[in-house]
Amino acid sequence: MASVDSRSGFCNSNSTFYSKRKPIPLPPNPSLDVTTFISSQAHLGRTAFIDASTGKNLTFAELWRAVESVGDCLSDMGIRKGHVVLLLSPNSILFPVVCLSVMSLGAVITTTNPLNTAAEIAKQIKDSKPVIAFTTAELLPKIAAASGGSKKRLPIVLMDEERKKRLLIVLMDEERFDSAGEVRRLAEMMRRKPSGTRVAERVDQDDTATLLYSSGTTGMSKGVVSSHRNLIAMVQTVVNRFGSDVGSQGEQRFICTVPMFHIYGLAAFATGLLAYGSTIIVLSKFEMGEMLSAIGKYQATYLPLVPPILVAMVNGAEQINAKYDLSSLHTVLCGGAPLSKEVTEGFMDKYPTVKILQGYGLTESTGIGASTDTVEESRRYGTAGKLSASMEGRIVDPVTGRVLGPNRTGELWLKGPSIMKGYFSNEEATSSTLDSEGWLRTGDLCYIDEDGFIFVVDRLKELIKYKGYQVPPAELEALLLTHPEIADAAVIPFPDREVGQFPMAYVVRKAGSLLSEKSVMEFVAKQVAPYKRVRKVAFVSSIPKNPSGKILRKDLIKLATSNSKL
Repeated sequence: MASVDSRSGFCNSNSTFYSKRKPIPLPPNPSLDVTTFISSQAHLGRTAFIDASTGKNLTFAELWRAVESVGDCLSDMGIRKGHVVLLLSPNSILFPVVCLSVMSLGAVITTTNPLNTAAEIAKQIKDSKPVIAFTTAELLPKIAAASGGSKKRLPIVLMDEERKKRLLIVLMDEERFDSAGEVRRLAEMMRRKPSGTRVAERVDQDDTATLLYSSGTTGMSKGVVSSHRNLIAMVQTVVNRFGSDVGSQGEQRFICTVPMFHIYGLAAFATGLLAYGSTIIVLSKFEMGEMLSAIGKYQATYLPLVPPILVAMVNGAEQINAKYDLSSLHTVLCGGAPLSKEVTEGFMDKYPTVKILQGYGLTESTGIGASTDTVEESRRYGTAGKLSASMEGRIVDPVTGRVLGPNRTGELWLKGPSIMKGYFSNEEATSSTLDSEGWLRTGDLCYIDEDGFIFVVDRLKELIKYKGYQVPPAELEALLLTHPEIADAAVIPFPDREVGQFPMAYVVRKAGSLLSEKSVMEFVAKQVAPYKRVRKVAFVSSIPKNPSGKILRKDLIKLATSNSKL
């Protein structure tokens, strides 16, 4: 390799940024599934999962025994390599059991949001064609409706053009559930003694392991195909990032606040953190009080979260510190969006014994991309961190395609062992996102500074085109959040015949505020160039966001344009 700048990691000869972190070791054996890889690691811990509300737990021994038993049962039921298995469930200590069992067979796990409507679930079923679904009694009616069935009979899905086949259902509830149909129970599958009669199929690292649907913040969601190698690389990255803490500080306990159906939750809690024996305390759904209580009750050391939760902790710090025991907590891990200097300093001031680490990743990169791994790195305010181990990056001018150097803004491209195989049954979307050399176009407008830190400016597709100018919504949102009477804000492009688009702000006032539209526009106008001014304001009770904390601009654009036609 030609000479690489020791500070930025930039190589002039090929205009590529190289990670300055120690490369991750990948297993040389091509025939290896991610479940076997994780279970073969040296586990230092005893308890794998704890249910925050009931205290029920799974030891590592119980976890791997359950995974083997469920895998055997699935094999007996005819589940084979390449079959798709749907998982519709809130967070639970059984969620990882299902994922690991399915992947151990070479079958493919596809997860979906429990808050999705039956129509949204139906789209995913139609696209991914699962042969079996794991769910709860409460969510069973959604699968029934999504699959053309009803509450009273088993759903049916069209498996191919010639025949219809029943979608097998496995309920994850502990209690007995009476249903008019052939419904299996996960608890019974877990109690079965491993038989050793499983149909053994060779699973290669290149085989598909997961089919996760991207959040679709700017358009239709797409099925992201990730291989066992992608997940193994992710696990190794997670272990390298946190593994050194285990020996020096004793057992590490993570609070699971984010959904396991999302790449953030799946990567951290259902796979990655198991590889070195950490304990994961699972919240079935996020509730601030329950999360804070669980930290003290179970002596949690790590708290992974998304920016809105961290902001809420800053705003409510006085009451939180008075009511809850957070003495065991030493690290907060934040992903989804970079944190501003104000929020970071505000948190450090209110919680001086807790450090903040940040991470950047996409579903398409198996949750891996960049991170801050030390307090010193986190003090580079506004950064998404440095490139993850074994990851390469490029900054590409979205107009000319020219590859740029340090401190130049363009689209961030990533390349590495965790980058997806492609989009499921969508060659057009795959070819427009992955190039022939394996570079992933992230769609994020970024720059990498002289020290190798990545700064996300905005989503490329979300730039507002005002006359000939490009306006980044994130810049205006960060500015709005500095207003003392604004609790949250989002900026979207509003269509206009004369200028093309102009910035419109959705604003959440702080309690008791009577802030006016005119005041908001004047506040922004004083601090930005004329073409960046907000020209329309609407007040709302909350800003819609996806599970990772990203603003759902498409929902706000739909709201704004539908209201304008009234």
